[in-house]
Amino acid sequence: MAPQIPKPPQKSTQNRAKPQQNQQLKNQNEPRNPNLKRNWSIADFEIGKPLGKGKFGRVYLAREIKSKYLVALKVIFKEQLERYKLHHQLRREMEIQMSLHHPNVLRLYGWFHDDEKIFLILEYAFGGELYKELRRSGHFSETQAATYIASLTEALAYCHDKNVIHRDIKPENLLLDHENRLKIADFGWSVQSRNKRHTMCGTLDYLAPEMVENKAHDYAVDNWTLGVLCYEFLYGAPPFEAESQRDTFRRIVKVDLNFPEAPRISIEAKDIISRLLVKDSSKRLSVHKILEHPWILKNADPAAIFHK
Repeated sequence: MAPQIPKPPQKSTQNRAKPQQNQQLKNQNEPRNPNLKRNWSIADFEIGKPLGKGKFGRVYLAREIKSKYLVALKVIFKEQLERYKLHHQLRREMEIQMSLHHPNVLRLYGWFHDDEKIFLILEYAFGGELYKELRRSGHFSETQAATYIASLTEALAYCHDKNVIHRDIKPENLLLDHENRLKIADFGWSVQSRNKRHTMCGTLDYLAPEMVENKAHDYAVDNWTLGVLCYEFLYGAPPFEAESQRDTFRRIVKVDLNFPEAPRISIEAKDIISRLLVKDSSKRLSVHKILEHPWILKNADPAAIFHK
């Protein structure tokens, strides 16, 4: 059953706090988890700097006043939900993310709303989007890439055990905390089901062939995306990028996979990518086989990976 949004709190007259300085945040140790309650209101938070914005709202750094705990407050405009009829999708996203407790999954602590907005209380990831880090670097080393892929695989193994398929894994939906630990965020396209699904969703460059061909799909679409990400981490661009959407779809369906001469990557890296980017979803590497692959064992930093 989807979670019910609490009754609107009374409007607060509390002034907003000024954004915290970056140096103060860098020097702060990880705060203790606050004693989270059910009946939140905006009066419980000091609002800081904006962290990002999207089609349906904005995200702000915030501090829970009583515990001094830093969170990310995602503000969603009800008018946009009404216009695009996204109430059911948001409830499903909230229900799924609230149920997941893994070091590599961004926590959703709670929510509240007023007459115009819905507020999601999220774990704050100090390092921001992995996408920005990848753009700054151009591409990652094999150690960096393998560590991120192993962490992501551990998180997806946990999600799949709970029958959750994410369906939109991409660098923009991966965040880094203050210890550079990867966090899966944005469960807007995720679904919890034991059965195959038929909705085409996600982001163009990361779609699996079965989605492009409008066939039923399951958790193996996430495994495909691990292959796409592994390639992108090492080369700086997704493998099936093309000038038009049609050409991208064609390359995905054909699995038109090429390995450029530069940057030079190992045989083991090419092997794990090739064994994930397989058209037949039943023949893709399982999450458990990914973690046992020689490329992961040779390159990933064990100290940076959470193991169940």
